[in-house]
Amino acid sequence: MNNVQKRIGVLYGGRSSEREVSLRTGKAVFDALTGANRNVVLIDVDEHVGSRLKEEKVEVAFVALHGRWGEDGCIQGLLECASIPYTGSGVTASAVAMDKVLSRLILPRAGIPMAPGMDVPAAEATTITADKVPWGFPCVVKPSCEGSSVGVHLVKKAEDLPAALAEAASHGHRTLVEKFIKGKECSVAVLFGRALGVVEIEPADEFYSYKAKYGGIGTKYHYPARLPSDVVQKLMEMGAGAHKALGCDGASRADFLVTAAGEPYLLEVNTLPGMTEASLLPKIAAGEGITFTALCEQLVNGASLKA
Repeated sequence: MNNVQKRIGVLYGGRSSEREVSLRTGKAVFDALTGANRNVVLIDVDEHVGSRLKEEKVEVAFVALHGRWGEDGCIQGLLECASIPYTGSGVTASAVAMDKVLSRLILPRAGIPMAPGMDVPAAEATTITADKVPWGFPCVVKPSCEGSSVGVHLVKKAEDLPAALAEAASHGHRTLVEKFIKGKECSVAVLFGRALGVVEIEPADEFYSYKAKYGGIGTKYHYPARLPSDVVQKLMEMGAGAHKALGCDGASRADFLVTAAGEPYLLEVNTLPGMTEASLLPKIAAGEGITFTALCEQLVNGASLKA
């Protein structure tokens, strides 16, 4: 789609727990598109976003939101109703990918391995005792519908389980308890259905937590990933396969753990990957010779209605 001359609204901020990350993503995208002489405006998303889109005469939306109301299909539905083409995935793909419990029903059937897990409704979080965790400890507790590792806990001891469940449950209606898989953390960037590459994350924390991502504590990134070529190829195939299985569009990022034996386990698919200086999609794109500005322009040019 030719969106070169159209008025672009960069939708950022929002009301989710990932607001601060989204503010950084949106500002970076705005600066890049402004530098490319695009007609662009920043819109901090709140309950008046529909009116702002009209006031600013937005013709194309660059969705730079993260978390609830932005990455879960809500804003996508509004844009569909307003007939404003937008970047990223559509309503259904966004909603399913954001919900880790739902995405676990689809991705393994597409041949993409995931760690064993159990769904815990928030109302039952206080009733789950250690003997109900079939894999023992350590295990991973996370909210079903959050990103950027918000509310994620590596639970090493049974006595720490109740607090982790309670905190994760405070972020939404469902919580996920997963078997802990020891391995390298890797991410695959997919752009319009094509896997670009694999980056390996060496977290400064025990796992790739929110603090390790955004706290400036020395997390290292290796591109290309320090993995055998056959494992890299497998990861790229799985990343592209996950993108297709969920019906994603634009850019997505699939996060994996890779065991010492070279076995990948998918953690989740992000339909609106971060676009900050610490984000993985731009790192991978840069490794493939795609500048940040070029990446933003490709996404804008591919913006569309999906319904």
